[in-house]
Amino acid sequence: MSYREGRFWQPDVTVATVVVADGRLLCVEERAGGRLVLNQPAGHLEPDESLLDAALRETREETGWEVRLTAFVGAYQWQAPARPGESAGRHYLRFAFAAEPLAHDPARPLDEGIVQALWLTPSELRAAEDRHRSPLVWRAVADYLSGRRHPLSLLAQLG
Repeated sequence: MSYREGRFWQPDVTVATVVVADGRLLCVEERAGGRLVLNQPAGHLEPDESLLDAALRETREETGWEVRLTAFVGAYQWQAPARPGESAGRHYLRFAFAAEPLAHDPARPLDEGIVQALWLTPSELRAAEDRHRSPLVWRAVADYLSGRRHPLSLLAQLG
């Protein structure tokens, strides 16, 4: 089935990591849409990349942290509000992972748009909800905090 004008519809596939140490969450402060927003380390899946590799790469690029993925938290579907001139907002399919920090490289340059990586308590992150990049930020954290964990083997990559 075609979407419109002969194009096939495809969502933006993204990954995010919920990295926890000493009761704090690794977050990024980034510039998006003319605002400073908070997010987990997150980004788009690249061609020929597994979801697991994408989560590790995005965390490293956005924070300078090497992490070990420990669990799959969940998959989330969200449609962003339409921007001026758009008939509909972009549609996201996000895969969120739990991770533990291993090593930090403070000299590593962070991705373009990232202002800083910071560690926040869950209550600090929740209190800044008006600055979350999307509702996906808190939803993945809330699911993690409620104990939602699935084996990484749930996600299979073939080929």
